[in-house]
Amino acid sequence: MSNETEASGDLPPARRNFYGRIRGKTLRASQKDYLAEDLAPVTLNGVTRAENPARGLVDLEPWRQARPLWLEIGFGGGEHLVHMAARNPDVALIGAEPFVNGIAMLLGKIRTAGVSNLRIHPGDVRDLFEVLAPAALSKVFLNYPDPWPKARHHRRRVVTQEYLVPLAKIMAVGSEFRVATDIPDYVRQTLEEVPQAGFELVHQGSTPWEDWLSTRYEQKALREGRPPHYLTFRRI
Repeated sequence: MSNETEASGDLPPARRNFYGRIRGKTLRASQKDYLAEDLAPVTLNGVTRAENPARGLVDLEPWRQARPLWLEIGFGGGEHLVHMAARNPDVALIGAEPFVNGIAMLLGKIRTAGVSNLRIHPGDVRDLFEVLAPAALSKVFLNYPDPWPKARHHRRRVVTQEYLVPLAKIMAVGSEFRVATDIPDYVRQTLEEVPQAGFELVHQGSTPWEDWLSTRYEQKALREGRPPHYLTFRRI
């Protein structure tokens, strides 16, 4: 959101570019069932412009019940998100992911794990940035995001000011922002861009967090000889 938009009180742009995949391989019958039967009950309402044209704040309390709120940006197949939900039943978690195949995979994992402290935004995470209350989040995960390896596409990465500035506004002071990637140039850009948005680097290295669950993307990277990098920032 530009400073000019904020100053004038205008709404964010009605349309924004989105470059990620929405669909992949043909879904299995069971995955189609998950989408038909399980998606609606765990989907956050009032996030999209169609549901909330005035872009008012979403009321999470009937589900959140004053629990700490965490967000995973792009949850992939959902294994890390469900792991965190099961490990932290006293926390409310939101996962944002536009990729239908990944959403279907997550719904299957939710059925198996039986977690109830998890909600989904099946779309662009920037929708959430507009409707979550300031300082609402106490932890945010960005695990193996799309690397957009070509230099001309680096502006599409999540670790740009377009994403980071509005994200910082909905994160509480002292909250934690974790980034995991196997791409050295993504590490470079993360270290350059994230502090500019109001974060300080707490730790970086090749050792994962104590509560980390290695994802299928990480396992693929390891098989192909790309070592993981783990970065932790604090909102200041």
